[in-house]
Amino acid sequence: MLMTTMPECLPDAAAFAVDDDHALARASAAGDTGAFETLYRRHLGRVHGVILRLVGHQHSRAEDLTQEAFVRAWQALPAFRFESAFGTWLHRLAANTALMELRSRRGAPARDDDEDALDGIGTADSAGHGTALSMDLEQAVASLPPRARAVLVLYDVEGWKHEEIAEMLDMAVGSSKAQLHRARKLLRAKLGEHA
Repeated sequence: MLMTTMPECLPDAAAFAVDDDHALARASAAGDTGAFETLYRRHLGRVHGVILRLVGHQHSRAEDLTQEAFVRAWQALPAFRFESAFGTWLHRLAANTALMELRSRRGAPARDDDEDALDGIGTADSAGHGTALSMDLEQAVASLPPRARAVLVLYDVEGWKHEEIAEMLDMAVGSSKAQLHRARKLLRAKLGEHA
């Protein structure tokens, strides 16, 4: 006899993954390095991805910050309260790690926060060739000023609320909304140049 519907007793894949992550997180918090390695392998791609987007495609710095985020996760696991999915907690911790890096750079000379730095993207080089004709969305996001990029990634990619972003970036909620508007406007302009 063929079954035409799934039995109701089987959990869906997402619920299983959350339960599995919680079991691995509990084991990790108790010192099980093998369980933590499983969590590391399971979440490495997304953690690295959000950090890479937040730091503007500085690959070596993103790799360092990814490792730092996992070290912080290992250290903070005993305090994890299991009120949210482990993945949500970990990705927020990773974003916070990258944002702390961006905040620490705020006092340094603004290399990529300069509006003039954006003006050279997409212009012809001395030989008359377009320097960024093949610019894709990731490159366009990476070209944004750091605070605008952070707000865009956290709001549009990671799903944070403006209140959370404002608190994390030490800005007013209105500033978070303005930075998002600015980031989207700059992206439209840059992607429109290459369409």
